[in-house]
Amino acid sequence: MIIAVDGPAAAGKGTLARRLAARFGLNYLDTGLIYRAVGWAVLQSGGVPADPQAATAAARRLDPSLLDRPELRDEAAAAAASQVAAIPAVRAALLDFQRRFAAQPPGAVLDGRDIGTVVCPAAEVKLFVTASLEKRTERRLKELLDKGESAIRERVLEDMKARDERDSARSVAPLVPAEDAVLLDTSELDADAAFAAAVAIISQRRPAG
Repeated sequence: MIIAVDGPAAAGKGTLARRLAARFGLNYLDTGLIYRAVGWAVLQSGGVPADPQAATAAARRLDPSLLDRPELRDEAAAAAASQVAAIPAVRAALLDFQRRFAAQPPGAVLDGRDIGTVVCPAAEVKLFVTASLEKRTERRLKELLDKGESAIRERVLEDMKARDERDSARSVAPLVPAEDAVLLDTSELDADAAFAAAVAIISQRRPAG
């Protein structure tokens, strides 16, 4: 069983995907961390994440153990991830890793930007989790402040807009819902309500589960 969870930043897909994996006894992969790890590795080497040569080299030598590093949760890694993810050669280098992970029994929940459209187009269930730009900005601002980081709402809003534009406008695997994805708008839902809605959707798609 493969569940694809796609959507823009701060829509709540990561929290939701982790809970769904636990609920259905599946493996879980935050594919955004893979791109963050690549972007972070480029920064650590003194390179520029938007440089195709540097980013592709980092993707090809990616060490899975990097995915546990706390630095990948920082805003610098998030911004770098959005830049390297727009590079076709980087996406090609990481595609096989994601598909091998999804193929492991008993199945997996993967969250990202192109799981339902590119990585696992045959996934049994595809969710596209979204929320209004204002709500996502509020969530990201709270997240940063809770971590003790300084943040200004206007700056967070502009960063969110820029990331949305990069993700949606890139030529390879742009952020768009799969044709058969179920839209889940979490603008007015807390984590528990979003989880309950997702479980109901999955149960309808796969009653035996």
